[in-house]
Amino acid sequence: MTDPNNKPRTVICVGDIHGYLTKLLNLWSNLRSQIDPDSFNTATVIFLGDYCDRGPDTRKVIDFLITLPKRYSNQKHVFLSGNHDFAFGGFVGVLAGEFEAKETWMEYADNEEREGWYKGEGYEKMHLQGRRWGGWIKAKFNAAKGVDYKGSIYDAAPTFESYGVAHGSSEINTLRCSFLKWLLRLVLSHAILVEILEELMKAVPEAHKKFLADMVWVHEEDDVCIETQEGVKHCKLIAVHAGLERGKNVREQLEFLKARDARVPKVTDLSGRKDVWDIPKELTETILVSGHHGKLHIEGLRLIIDEGGGLEGNPVAAIVLPSMKIVRDTDNFS
Repeated sequence: MTDPNNKPRTVICVGDIHGYLTKLLNLWSNLRSQIDPDSFNTATVIFLGDYCDRGPDTRKVIDFLITLPKRYSNQKHVFLSGNHDFAFGGFVGVLAGEFEAKETWMEYADNEEREGWYKGEGYEKMHLQGRRWGGWIKAKFNAAKGVDYKGSIYDAAPTFESYGVAHGSSEINTLRCSFLKWLLRLVLSHAILVEILEELMKAVPEAHKKFLADMVWVHEEDDVCIETQEGVKHCKLIAVHAGLERGKNVREQLEFLKARDARVPKVTDLSGRKDVWDIPKELTETILVSGHHGKLHIEGLRLIIDEGGGLEGNPVAAIVLPSMKIVRDTDNFS
């Protein structure tokens, strides 16, 4: 609700960070400089997910995020799960609820070899997305992004390395060509995969596992103010990493997301593209804010805040409500 002085509260929505600590620190500094201290220190800060992978500093990014509630005790912090975070959690075994791992694989089993799913120690009890995250993809080049893959289809190698654990793909992929090398590859790949799971499980601090386990899949806020061409509107806000799926009942989607039911092979609202781009028609006077899409897109009450897309040369951005101001890590306000 608005405060007694009728000053709308500040809501900050932070786009995908993807392991870039320097970008996160610069963005946080810029937000502090651009928002008056009272508003900043009492703001609701919604992180839109995808804290890991691609960038080099996942461990340090999570270290920073988990300190915020103590450092800024009058702020409200919301940490949404992105599809990358869901997969990371699946690999280290902290997804909420119970599920039969093999049932999450079945629909996509034809992709196993091409995507190089993890098949080392403990894979039998691992969610599909955890296996995809911890494996290594055969293709070298990601045509959709115009860059090379970094280990797995999720670009997870830098996350392993940020915890001091080699991803293993480079050692395995150097063993090629001859039959003897192929045999050696089979033996070494299993040994390496057993070792990297055990090492990563030990290397990821319990506080980080708790962070992954506690992330929400959706967040709702009432009475959020937003400046529009028609003036300031008081709206409901729904934040979800990718969006809400087209053609499906919104209430049922929200209930599913709140339950964090990991029995499904993938969560479309965390990983979809075109099918979650728009605001469902049944939502009125509702802000729908997401990251995920590698774009900055603002159309009415649909806010997509992911200018970085996990690419090194792109900025990490946030949007500040009610003003609709975009703040980036690259902004120079001096």
